[in-house]
Amino acid sequence: MSTFLYNLIEEGEHQQQDFKYCINDSKKIAISLVAFANTNGGRLLIGVKDNGKIIGISSDEEFYMVEAAAKIYSNPAISFSTKQWQAEGKTVLEITVNQSIKRPHFAKDDMGKWLAYIRIADENYMAHNIQVEVWKKQRNPKGIYFTYSNDEKYLIDFLQNNSHISLSKFMRLAFISRKKAEDILSNFLIMNVIKMNTSKEGTTFFLNKEFNKNELKKFK
Repeated sequence: MSTFLYNLIEEGEHQQQDFKYCINDSKKIAISLVAFANTNGGRLLIGVKDNGKIIGISSDEEFYMVEAAAKIYSNPAISFSTKQWQAEGKTVLEITVNQSIKRPHFAKDDMGKWLAYIRIADENYMAHNIQVEVWKKQRNPKGIYFTYSNDEKYLIDFLQNNSHISLSKFMRLAFISRKKAEDILSNFLIMNVIKMNTSKEGTTFFLNKEFNKNELKKFK
């Protein structure tokens, strides 16, 4: 059984796997659970250091702290499954979270504020407001209301001549409100006209290479 665990650890931390050598704060664990649930799902290996060294968990307290993270410090609450691995005379706790159909999920921070997170590569990032808006619209049974006005046309024309644009730059260049800009960008993301890139440098939007501009003319 431990061979499978070693194989998991050999993968290192990535989009769907995170190591935690211990749990001393349920709020921090909630961030990882929320990020997995909001993205592609994933697993936490508790009792494993960042370098892959097995430390093991000390007691059942880790499970109860994960449970608190999932049910008290996550909203909506997050479902998870557990498995225990034995290796080197130590116990590693595996927590598995599936991608959620209830996105967005939020984690409660130290100030009592609820924030959404996503998982990119081996890191958790705060989800952009537009990503949160996309999730909300996707869950709306009424769908989205879309018209191809001059503001939408401006964005498409700009991205056909430039590699990317930020929310603030779009607002400034198009002379539109934040709400209007967020509405346009979230609609285009749902329609797969544009894509979003989030990194340490921030969040930007770029044109989908497979986008056909003629498809938008029917919305005029």
